[in-house]
Amino acid sequence: MNDTDKESNEMQVAFDDIQQVSPALASYTRDKLEGEVWNRDGLSKRDRSIVTLATVIARGQTEMLEAEVRLALNNGVTPAEVSEIITHLAFYTGWGNALAAVEPVRKVFAECGVEQDQLPAAKVDLLPLDEQAESQRAGFVEATYGNVSPGVVQYTAEPLFREIWLRPHLAPRDRSLVTVSALIASGQSEQVTFHLNRAMDYGLTQTEASEVLTQLAFYAGWPRVFSAMRVVKQVFEQRQEAN
Repeated sequence: MNDTDKESNEMQVAFDDIQQVSPALASYTRDKLEGEVWNRDGLSKRDRSIVTLATVIARGQTEMLEAEVRLALNNGVTPAEVSEIITHLAFYTGWGNALAAVEPVRKVFAECGVEQDQLPAAKVDLLPLDEQAESQRAGFVEATYGNVSPGVVQYTAEPLFREIWLRPHLAPRDRSLVTVSALIASGQSEQVTFHLNRAMDYGLTQTEASEVLTQLAFYAGWPRVFSAMRVVKQVFEQRQEAN
């Protein structure tokens, strides 16, 4: 049995299981989610996999991870990018969610023959830092929260913005895509404005951001997406006015 046949067989078993419990859910999964949403224009399948991986990890849905990592690799997400997504989400969704993702992903990497040298090292040459933007961000955080928690302010600067965001094996646009997806999936809409603007500054288009919401509606649920849409709408409008 080749890899494609194996994947098709695994998906069929999963579909049969759904069918036995909820024929309606099986139908919507096949016809709407897999048949339509994943094939919509406006966002590549690679990006849809990044959004979905971020959502599944952020929500601690490890039972879905093996299948989604296999799909992500098939859609062009590299093992190095998967590795960096997990590291990134430790900071944005908590260490527990990141560590819970390790074993399912390790299994897929082992199946696919991913070697250690294909993964980013702990210490890497970082991307250049935008000193002006970082100075503005750090100054705002220090002035606003420095007396609340100096420790949070310290670790927000380093390692988060001066290390994690500068690791080169996940492009800044994709880090922002991961962050926005995880925030919406976690119901943290108040944090979306900064990170969606950052994503669009790095090249995420309004069309792509719109399709991120469509993908998230199915994987994070309609209530979280509708809670975020007010914030996203404001970002779109403000950027249009600025232009």
